[in-house]
Amino acid sequence: MKEVPLVIKVGGNDLARPGFIDELTESVAELNQKHPCVIVHGGGRTVDKLLDQLGIEPKYVNGQRVTDDVVLEIVEMVLSGQVNKRLTHALTAAGVDALGMSGVDRGLLWVEPWSADMGWVGRVVRVRREVLLECCQQQVVPVISPISAGPDGRYNVNADHAAGAIAAALHTPYTVFITNVPGVYVGESVAAELPSSRIDGLIEDGTLHGGMIPKVNAALDVLKSGAQAVTITDLAGLRSGGGTRINGG
Repeated sequence: MKEVPLVIKVGGNDLARPGFIDELTESVAELNQKHPCVIVHGGGRTVDKLLDQLGIEPKYVNGQRVTDDVVLEIVEMVLSGQVNKRLTHALTAAGVDALGMSGVDRGLLWVEPWSADMGWVGRVVRVRREVLLECCQQQVVPVISPISAGPDGRYNVNADHAAGAIAAALHTPYTVFITNVPGVYVGESVAAELPSSRIDGLIEDGTLHGGMIPKVNAALDVLKSGAQAVTITDLAGLRSGGGTRINGG
């Protein structure tokens, strides 16, 4: 395998959009012919919907889901079950040799507890990169739920953090965040590149606002995990190589 794998992170909000999964699978099928792909997905919207149906109020601390015993069972069921298998099936139906897995499988992602007040929430400390490289060498696309293994059992891991840790372990040039916009708008146009040092200032002066703020903050989290750069783009940008590249400068 000559090419370094491309890590593609897909959020739960996008997965819930009508038609998104079909478009994503078409893009990945095309891209994987020339560049090995690794997909990391979230699914928070689906988790929250089920929690609401069960009468359980979600709790967050700094954007992280507090995960007790009951919530862990639900999160794992949704992410590693419903969402992962739906996405894997769609890719397979589109002709992609896709393998659905979680961070638990083959000990792919090993974590340490985030903090005592977060419950079963983990921070990735080790990635078995050889597992992913073996898949990519065989042109298999891993589709990864961020539920991971750690001391005493399974842990919930933020998908952004999981994607960042995987990208760092694979030494991939950049991680792609798929969203519903072609990139980060600065003024009337999409910025081709942004140093991370500019992000806070652009938020403070109102250039970045609304739904773009959590997107760029998530990109910064990925950089902190060790990734070299993050590109925010839409599905068209995934195919063309467009979007906004955020680097550690």
